[in-house]
Amino acid sequence: MTRAEPPAHDVATLFARLDVLLPQIAEGAARRERERELPFALVRRIAEAGLLTVRIPKRHGGPGGSVRDAIRVVIEIASVDSNIAQALRPNFGFVESLLSNPGNEAGRERWFARLLAGHIVGNAGLERGGAHGTSRARLTREGDHYKASGTRYYSTGALFADWISSFALNDEDRETNFIVPRGREGLYLADDFDAMGQRLTASGTSVYENVLVADDEVGQHPIARDRRNPVIPMFQLYLAAVEAGIARNALTDAVAFTRHVARPIRHSSAQKSVDDPYVQHSVGEIAAQAYAAEAAVLRAADALDDAWAADLDEAALTRASVEVAQAQYFAVQAALKAAERLFDVGGASATDRTHNLDRHWRNARTVANHNPRDWKAAVTGAWHLKGEAPPTSGAF
Repeated sequence: MTRAEPPAHDVATLFARLDVLLPQIAEGAARRERERELPFALVRRIAEAGLLTVRIPKRHGGPGGSVRDAIRVVIEIASVDSNIAQALRPNFGFVESLLSNPGNEAGRERWFARLLAGHIVGNAGLERGGAHGTSRARLTREGDHYKASGTRYYSTGALFADWISSFALNDEDRETNFIVPRGREGLYLADDFDAMGQRLTASGTSVYENVLVADDEVGQHPIARDRRNPVIPMFQLYLAAVEAGIARNALTDAVAFTRHVARPIRHSSAQKSVDDPYVQHSVGEIAAQAYAAEAAVLRAADALDDAWAADLDEAALTRASVEVAQAQYFAVQAALKAAERLFDVGGASATDRTHNLDRHWRNARTVANHNPRDWKAAVTGAWHLKGEAPPTSGAF
């Protein structure tokens, strides 16, 4: 690691740093995705600028930002490179899990200090195969420590990270979280994520071969799946924020392509594509989709902030979960529509691989497949029809 910038003690400082970084992140994003060039340096710069510390409270040396502030950061990054935004999701969720666990003040002190120093947390996520995300990885007690064994997939951001968070079944067959340094002996990370989109999120395989896990590396950031909590909706809202960013990125490319590459079709009344009324309509529709998606996501972020203000009251958390599900459903739809409409601003040249305009649809579709959107709509409908609260499965 290089030296991080001094911790930001207010959100305005973070957004000023973000404004400086965004053009650097945007430059070459299409090429990086086309050539599978993992953006190690850019992710490190984001961490060193303190942008992963938005939610760390002022009493711990952080800027004390709101959920809305954090989601705004995610949208901005996703609007120039959704791969990088997605790769940072475990870090934002990790902070949220620390905030929601009042009994772990020592853990917060330790981890907030690391994050403020520029550390990055990735994850080794769910396993492939098996219903309902069942786990076969084991965490076995051996004297004063543990040993972890198993193979995980969907290891979002792991290759960029300093710490890898995961979970496994302990000796009592209970899911138990743990976190170890990326360089720990026996931990192997592979860049083998093979999805059609979000290819640079470092979301491939993590293998634990009898990895030593210290006692104080276990149970530091529990995320309850048997009761409602603010962490799960934050994870879900994060996906919606990435979709909103993709929609805005599609708008950016639609405008640039129309201005600099596209030409009017033979029977158009316009001499330039920017004057073609049908191209204007296409760009306007993309802009509306991006605008509405961002507005929906930020409104849901406000609902989560309201739940925190209400001391995580059950009713407030339930309302926030419903709002997040609604925003997520719409953000997916908006990103897919914007990414598809992008091709209506140009002719055959818009499909040239050198432009890589299809990445927006591929990325939006890949993010959408994390949690099927039809479940979001059905759960929201059950709430409005019957007052039935969303399940606490980990997807709401």
